Amino acid sequence: MTTTQQTQMDRPILVIGGSGKTGRRIVKQLEARGVPTRAVSRSTRPSFDWNDPATWDAALEGVRAAYISYSPDLAVPGATEAIQEFVNKAVAHGVQRLVLLSGRGEEEAQACERIVQASTAEWTVVRASWFMQNFSEGEFLDMVTGGAITLPAADIAEPFIDVNDIVDVAVAALTEDGHEYEIYEVTGPRLMTFTELAGEISRATGRDVQFVRIPKDAFSDAIAESGVPEDVAWLLNYLFDRVLDGRNAHLADGVQRALGREPADFSDFARRIAARGMWNTHGEEAVA
Repeated sequence: MTTTQQTQMDRPILVIGGSGKTGRRIVKQLEARGVPTRAVSRSTRPSFDWNDPATWDAALEGVRAAYISYSPDLAVPGATEAIQEFVNKAVAHGVQRLVLLSGRGEEEAQACERIVQASTAEWTVVRASWFMQNFSEGEFLDMVTGGAITLPAADIAEPFIDVNDIVDVAVAALTEDGHEYEIYEVTGPRLMTFTELAGEISRATGRDVQFVRIPKDAFSDAIAESGVPEDVAWLLNYLFDRVLDGRNAHLADGVQRALGREPADFSDFARRIAARGMWNTHGEEAVA
């Protein structure tokens, strides 16, 4: 390795959303490999706030690669403009590689992908849809522990993906050669309806968990009453109103192409979470 190459390797990798579902796992993997890492969020120093571009320069200083996870989702209004401004700043700071977590079947997310692809940096897109972990440490955990997954969704099949597979792909793209200019569309190994998903959780936990379809208006009202941030409420309604319509009811081979192995199955995920007691008491999945 040349002196120049070593100097580049000494520069940190920026992980935006370092405390999120994917971000904190990426940070753990990078640190375990001894890779200089800068995890940022609104609560870190330097801080990073997608709504405050003045925070971005300090986060980008000296960075060689960046993992871009936009909160709450690339589909929300204003995301495209933010991604464009961030990419411009990243390139100006000399960031050489950008890895974007994107949304499957979201036109707005694909617009953000094109922004990253048009930059002069090396880029990789990791395009995912429903996380398995949404049911163990996310928005729907309380529904699972309560025994009823009550959502305004038709029983349409989705290829639920384990966050750990997303993370493995992202870490490979951030640290290894050979993933440049690739779009990795990642899915689990099979399509599952919400009824089938509830059945898998029931078998893993040994108690009855059902999927109950509710009207969209009732779901919207419940979200509003829960006090979640306005952008998150908008996103949840958007996902059930527009994205969960069957457009993602097909498998993709992103995990296989990036990692040379099969993605994790929901049944394995369910047994792992059930063994930790996450679906019997309120809590978060420990980082695998």
